[in-house]
Amino acid sequence: MLTGKQKRFLRAEAHHLNPIFQVGKGGVNDNMIKQIEEALEGRELLKVSILQNCDEDKDEVAERLSKGARAELVQIIGNTIVLYKESRENKQIKLPN
Repeated sequence: MLTGKQKRFLRAEAHHLNPIFQVGKGGVNDNMIKQIEEALEGRELLKVSILQNCDEDKDEVAERLSKGARAELVQIIGNTIVLYKESRENKQIKLPN
């Protein structure tokens, strides 16, 4: 689990990132979760935007994505979800203690 300090640090790190995934009308599916998991291995931190036409609740989408990709939910801001997962081979982000 991330501490408050670590979440603040990750929010600051994610601030300048652009969302690389979008959840739309189809909602969350296994393929999307797999792609997000692979992207997290390469980047560690990413944003997912929830489009207007998404039928699912954004909290539900965030929970399904974070559980499915075994990632930490850093924050939900507006219609954007920030996810973090420590990379096994490509560690770039050093979290504060």
